[in-house]
Amino acid sequence: MASKIKAIGAYRPRIELGKSVQKPELFRSISRASNLTEGMVDLVIKELRDNVIEICRSGRAVKVEELGTFAPSIDLEGNLTISFRADSVFANSLNIPGTFSGTILNSEHIGMTGDQLVQMWNDRNPEDQVAGFSEN
Repeated sequence: MASKIKAIGAYRPRIELGKSVQKPELFRSISRASNLTEGMVDLVIKELRDNVIEICRSGRAVKVEELGTFAPSIDLEGNLTISFRADSVFANSLNIPGTFSGTILNSEHIGMTGDQLVQMWNDRNPEDQVAGFSEN
């Protein structure tokens, strides 16, 4: 008996992630675009990191316009962490029509509902149905 999560996960659209960009490549790109040396870019990123940590340690959030907000949080064990919430300009920039150049797996399923994906699962997997699901 399959779970609804398994069925939706099998057919939902998802991005095929390519190789991660590492620090040297990113810093070269920023260096070329900004006229800063790669060493200067490295220093600025480290200073940003260190300042965000120190500010969050004081119980304050850091808002970087057009990037996002870094805020301290704590779990039940007392461990501190930093959460990041992307600024709307930053997040919405991904959805500019025609700008995505990656690969979307199951792109033909964009716009389908979870129930439609479960029904597709049930149609293709008669021996492993999602329990309690019936087509409307």
